[in-house]
Parts: sequence; structure tokens; C-alpha cells
Amino acid sequence: MRYTSLPADDGFYMPAEFSPHQATIMIFPERPGSWPYGAVKAQQVFSQIIKEIAVDERVYVIVSDSTEKAAQAALGNVDNVTLINIPTDDAWARDTAPTFVVNGREVRGIDWQFNAWGGTFDGLYAHWERDNALARLFCELQGFDSYDAQHFVLEGGSIHSDGEGTVLVTESCLLSGGRNPQMTKEQITDTLCGYLGAKKIIWLPRGIYNDETNEHVDNVCAFLKPAEVVLAWTDNKDDPQYPLSKACLDTLENETDAKGRSFIVRKLPVPDKPVCVTEQDLSGYVFEDGEDVREAGERLAASYVNFYFTNGAVILPQFGGDNEESDKRAVKLMSEWCPDRRIVPVPARDIIVGGGNIHCITQQIPKGDSI
Repeated sequence: MRYTSLPADDGFYMPAEFSPHQATIMIFPERPGSWPYGAVKAQQVFSQIIKEIAVDERVYVIVSDSTEKAAQAALGNVDNVTLINIPTDDAWARDTAPTFVVNGREVRGIDWQFNAWGGTFDGLYAHWERDNALARLFCELQGFDSYDAQHFVLEGGSIHSDGEGTVLVTESCLLSGGRNPQMTKEQITDTLCGYLGAKKIIWLPRGIYNDETNEHVDNVCAFLKPAEVVLAWTDNKDDPQYPLSKACLDTLENETDAKGRSFIVRKLPVPDKPVCVTEQDLSGYVFEDGEDVREAGERLAASYVNFYFTNGAVILPQFGGDNEESDKRAVKLMSEWCPDRRIVPVPARDIIVGGGNIHCITQQIPKGDSI
């Protein structure tokens, strides 16, 4: 069934990511302008993450004709993994797969419009038709009813819900000229509330420095539980990240959630040393016409906040190299803040060279009884 009504009017809302869920969606990587050297290393890291998630829940892995054989070789003997052949333009399942909402019994998908993070205004590649079609196709193939939200440009990484009526977003992303420039901030707020069943939208000013998604919220701030968030942070006032994180902290300290609670803010430091594109990375890319190209020395949007909750674990990015100490610090802090979950460190540099991180490549399907 394809609905044109608003989920909130039908009693649906977006649950929290830390709530129990039934499955995760991922896309096996291949795009040569995102994943250097034939995506071999990226596929290895994706496979590692898929296996870790499959310990706790089913993983639907989207493949194409050209990646199905490699995915089958890497994952064919792994329990709880299902391969689904749907052509896509890239591998960012958080942004292109459906956003799911629940009403306590049923799960439905939302099919937002995807335009490669900015369309003709400042999008990252020129053709995104297959990515935009993914949400609807997935729902049809897997038997989920869906809401038609193709009139509204949104990526899943630009929203984060506490499951109790509060949603985090960033102004830098949702008010960017490549999303919904014909709409006011108030109209966007109303649209989000209508589709996500939210009562309050917290507009954080900024995200992670040099994040090419126009600073998605999932890279800078995420809920650990209702009224408790983790915020990407640095004490180094000379770091260009400092004013961005400070602006978010100021907002959080002066806001309350939908139930009137003040926020507990856990500061999670960004990597000690910037993670940058190298000459070796650069020589492995093959860019298409109209695709955003990288440069050697370009700072990537590395953040430990871009972790992923499975039902029993936190899949936590690690960046290695000069960041071994900050990697360990992130593990220690997340262990303290999430004592009931396994902390699973995963080397993520071969993901971030594609422009995102662990949360960006995972989309969650909640349980129908998640209330």
C-alpha cells in the first residue's frame, strides 16, 4: 500500500535508534568516485560490519549485478544476511533507504526525495535516479507499506529521533539551498513533525567541519537515551570544529526536549589528528562528469558520533594512524555511557574516504512493537 496521508495522522512515529529493531539495511559499495581502487578495501570493511551486526539481527544487503558475486563470496555463509539485487548509485543506505515509522504494531517506510545531497545546487553527483528509487523498491519487495514523500528532499542521516517526540536536525543541512529552498524553517518543522510523529524539532546550528552532506546531524549529535545526547567535541579553540560544536552545545544547554526535560550532553572528542585524503587515495578514484572530486590534503569529516546501535552493541568507528589514543578514548567513553552494550571498534578509514562513516551506511528497520 502506498499512502499519501501523514504518518502522524495515522498514529505513526519514528522510534529511537537505541530501541529494539528487527533488521538493518546496507548497500555493498562499488561507486568508483566514492571508493578507490575498485572498492576492494571498502567491501572488506562493509563485510566486517555486516557480520558484526548480523550477530544481533538480520542484515539486508543491497547488491547490483556487478557486486552480487563479491558479496556472495564474502557473506554467503553468514547467518542472518540476505542479499537483495536492486541497482543503486552509491552505498549510503542511511540516506537512500526508507525511514521507518511505527505505531506499536505495524512498520511502514517513508519514501523521501533523494537528490545526492543538494541536486543541481550543490549535489555530489549528477545522476541519482536509482538512489531515489531505492526506498520505494525496497518496501515493495519486502512487503512494507510506504508513505509517498517525494515532494520533500530529505536524507536519513539528517534526522535523529529519541522515540519520544524529539528530533534533532541541523540548520546548515535542512536549510541549505539544495534541499527545500521553497520552504520556510517553520514549514520544514511542520513537515518533519507530520511525517516523523514528532512534537519538537531541535535545530542545531552546525555539524562536523567539511562534512559534504551540508553537515548531517548524525555526524555531530545523537541520542544515547531520551534527554541524553552525545556531542562531537574538541577543546582546541584553534580547530575549525570548535565553533561548530560550541554552537551546538549552546543550543542544547538552552533547550528542552518534547517532554520538557533538559539535555544531558556527553562530549565525545573528535579524532586528535585530522583525517585527510592522501595522494595514494586520490590516485584510486575514478570520477564521473558532474561528480564532486576530492583533493589530496582535504580534511574528511571524521567523528566518533557516527556510530551505529545494533540490538546488543555499538559499532564504533576507529581511524588508526595518529589517532590510536583518541580511538581508545572513544571506546572507553562509549563503554561508560552504554554499559549494557558491547562496544565493537571497527577500522573506518576505508569508509570515510567515501565521504561518510558507519552510521551513514546503515539504515534500521524497527520492530512493530517498539513502543
